[in-house]
Amino acid sequence: MASAAIFSSLRRRRSPSLEGFLASVHLNDVALLQTLVAVGNELILSNSNRSLPFQRRNSRSLIWMIQNFVVLFEILRETGSKLPSTAVLCFKELYLLMYRSKILIGYCSQSSRLWLLLQNCSISGHFHDLNQEISTLLDIFPLKELELPLDIREQIELMQRQSRKAKLFIEQRDEMLRLRLFFFLDQFERGQIPDQLELRRLFVDRLGIRDAKTCRAEIESLEEQMYNHGGDIEPTVSVLNGFVALTRYCRFLLFGFEEEEMGSRNHKKPRKGLISLDNGEANVSIPKDFVCPISLDLMRDPVIISTGQTYERSSIAQWMVEGHRTCPKTGQMLDHTRLVPNRALRSLISQWCSTHGIRFDPPDGTNTPMETIALAAASKATTKANTVTAELLIRQLSNGSDGAKTVAVRELRLLAKTGKENRACIAEAGAIPLLQLLLPSQNPVAQENAVTALLNLSIHDKNKSRIIEEAGCLGSIVEVLRFGHTTEARENAAATLFSLSAVHDYKKRITDEEGAVETLAGLLREGSLRGKKDAVTALFNLSTHMDNCKKMIESGAMTALVEALGTEGTAEEAAGALALLVRQPIGAEAVGKEEMAVAGLIGMMRRGTPRGKENAVVALLELCRSGGAAATERVVRAPALGSLLQALLFTGTKRARRKAASLARVCQRCQTAAALPIGGWGAGYGFSSSSMMDRGSSFTRDVSVPVS
Repeated sequence: MASAAIFSSLRRRRSPSLEGFLASVHLNDVALLQTLVAVGNELILSNSNRSLPFQRRNSRSLIWMIQNFVVLFEILRETGSKLPSTAVLCFKELYLLMYRSKILIGYCSQSSRLWLLLQNCSISGHFHDLNQEISTLLDIFPLKELELPLDIREQIELMQRQSRKAKLFIEQRDEMLRLRLFFFLDQFERGQIPDQLELRRLFVDRLGIRDAKTCRAEIESLEEQMYNHGGDIEPTVSVLNGFVALTRYCRFLLFGFEEEEMGSRNHKKPRKGLISLDNGEANVSIPKDFVCPISLDLMRDPVIISTGQTYERSSIAQWMVEGHRTCPKTGQMLDHTRLVPNRALRSLISQWCSTHGIRFDPPDGTNTPMETIALAAASKATTKANTVTAELLIRQLSNGSDGAKTVAVRELRLLAKTGKENRACIAEAGAIPLLQLLLPSQNPVAQENAVTALLNLSIHDKNKSRIIEEAGCLGSIVEVLRFGHTTEARENAAATLFSLSAVHDYKKRITDEEGAVETLAGLLREGSLRGKKDAVTALFNLSTHMDNCKKMIESGAMTALVEALGTEGTAEEAAGALALLVRQPIGAEAVGKEEMAVAGLIGMMRRGTPRGKENAVVALLELCRSGGAAATERVVRAPALGSLLQALLFTGTKRARRKAASLARVCQRCQTAAALPIGGWGAGYGFSSSSMMDRGSSFTRDVSVPVS
């Protein structure tokens, strides 16, 4: 049987419905013959003017047999004689074989050249399998029971003899080209750079890849195959990544820096492996729980990690591959790296997609293709090929034309998107100073790609210091945040500041940059959902430095954080930042002056996520500790506080229960001392269990936020 992977790939592109595929089973003799003639002629005509790059002899042999069958069908249809039952069964089986032949030949004509070459032996095997099945069918075909002209009978008998003798055929020319590809990859594996002239002979003269656009299509096709088939693929994902890197290198080495693929700045291809949210003209609002905290995309394969948080499998797998051993959302260390499928959530997402007319293809196995790719270690060949490609791109950033620089910075952005090896080699090759020079660019595309490339590079910890220590680079990033030409450029500048602020020593430097905190506060108020998330997470990181509290107040960030308590998607992080700021008296005083601060935190305790409720109760407790009697009285008088604390003591996280017990004791002491009415408390309610008492005297890292 031919590979199900090939057939499923073609069916995804252009297949009839299952009912149409099996329709021939229920047809009478005449209709069955008409269907067979139609299918055969369609296959023959579709390939009459088509020149296949590979598998030419196997394709010609298969089409020749189908042509003979079509002649047989036409004669039987014209005679109108009743078919023997054995012949009917053979024809129905032949219908399926013809359909599979159509798929296989179509696959050879539509797939990329590199992919066909790498799959040369496997695809040859598929042709041989089809030939063997046709041979078996001819062996039981009731030729003697049919009244056929002599020449047709002889032709069928010739097909029988030839199909019996047929052996697996692999074209030597195709196989030599395949081995040549592996030779170049092996050179990179050994640390050598292939000869440019030899690469041109292979890619241009023999494979017919003659321009940058075709080269780009080949790269995308290889990446698509990796996503579609995951680990069930030969060559392995690691080797295919090497061929992607080799092809990317050839794209710039052989064809220069043409701008053909830049196109419209706003045109972006859908991300592979993820759910398409194309729902006509309607804008569908995705429920927050269905969105991955890392990628901010609708999850198709949600998994649970050791901290209990849920992420898209591909996103958290990539996070772990990059060396992180903490939960992106909570910051807690991971006990292990096992990913447990969240089948209940996946079922809910599937039902929601069905309701809103959104396509949702759940993964077939426990490991998605995206995870397989993410977990594949970069080979030496991949690293070497990407390194020399980065050097080509950086030379263009230094000496190329404006158009070439625009292409180069876009490619550096994409190259830095995955893999710490890529991020390291790009920075080591001197990209950061050149990217900084493009940040003030009047070209919106160049500016957006430059700041995003710096964002991607900053994910690698060693690059954070390179960016910060580069003279003027931090200031240029802040300028993009303030005055960037596009929304995405401003948002990615905010995300870059968040990434850089992961280092404690840099938090004060970022805060001291003119306009940085003010602009983050403005983005939190008026930005898109993604922009607000970038801003609030950056502000949270900056809040963890005690010396930044005054600046946060003066810049209006404190007020913006209070307002964000009422915004879905930012409330949890805003509460965490406020919990840090109110630890200082000036922070507690500033929050105490905000009319909606206490009400917003109480609302978080009522409607927030478990982590959001925890952050809210911590913020209220710290406000009482640092804000004095007036702030404490304001918290104690808050409506429904008592009932919310009671609920939190039984349903909250471990830390939330501990902080709720402490806040309840503060409220009781205040009530006893001043005879204040306390919102929501029942008469005589008390806390006597020592397990409910706060065993910590200060709040240090009790707040957690997701990484945007």
